[in-house]
Amino acid sequence: MKQTILITGASSGFGLLTARALADAGHTVYASMRDIAGRNATQADAVRAEARERNVDLRVVELDVTSDDSAKAAVDTVLREAGRLDVLIHNAGHMVFGPAEAFTAEQYAQLYDVNVLGTQRVNRAALPVMRKQGRGLLLWVSSSSTRGGTPPFLAPYFAAKAAMDSLAVSYAGELTRWGIETSIMVPGAFTKGTNHFAHSGKPADATTEAEYMDGPYAGMPDRILKGLAALEPADADAGEVATKIVEVVGMPFGKRPFRVHVDPSQDGAEIVNGVADRVRRELFYRAGINELLAPRIA
Repeated sequence: MKQTILITGASSGFGLLTARALADAGHTVYASMRDIAGRNATQADAVRAEARERNVDLRVVELDVTSDDSAKAAVDTVLREAGRLDVLIHNAGHMVFGPAEAFTAEQYAQLYDVNVLGTQRVNRAALPVMRKQGRGLLLWVSSSSTRGGTPPFLAPYFAAKAAMDSLAVSYAGELTRWGIETSIMVPGAFTKGTNHFAHSGKPADATTEAEYMDGPYAGMPDRILKGLAALEPADADAGEVATKIVEVVGMPFGKRPFRVHVDPSQDGAEIVNGVADRVRRELFYRAGINELLAPRIA
């Protein structure tokens, strides 16, 4: 069934791959990105041109997840043009790389603003629409780093992703009675096919960074990145994340999985998440609230 879908952070990476795949599957897809008249103008034009060339319903909408007004304006645009919003995909995020100590508190706050608070801003704009409809899907793009092997020098990103994943889990039980499903997509550390590592931010405190990088941790960043790349099979394809998202979106209401892992490197997150999600289910049964585990038609 054709659905109207809004994706955050769709200028590149998983977001753009997913927007293309969902449009190819016949859905109306809003690929959101910030500053489509400025820094992302070229990318926005490319997406529009691609939609025309491939004859798919792929649209561009301005959305800066650090702005309440921008989030509301984006959702209003979707409603004005499409009349409804069936699926919201939380994909916007930013990565940083460097010693945890060398990032300032303000840098941590900025990363949380995009990766965590951004989802809350968009939820507050979109969920009233979905609740009124009595049906919807929130799909969160998490990371295997939240519970898998976590190499050094990615602390701010890992912490923010863990916070976002925790928020997704809490939201899940609070939305089932509104007829809104939750699915959490968990990609591994794809070092090819996205710009995550290439565009990662750096610490603001260069002095402290140098004390690590010119001292006992000299050469370690290269070893970490090469080690992660070596864990990845040669045929690892970031597009598989988009393929799995298309599969989840296309499933019947009430049959979508709570969590899906796409991790060619197998860093262990699937094992740990499996235990955590089972414990969550068991607690809901013990507490007598197990009906909150599955969505119902509102």
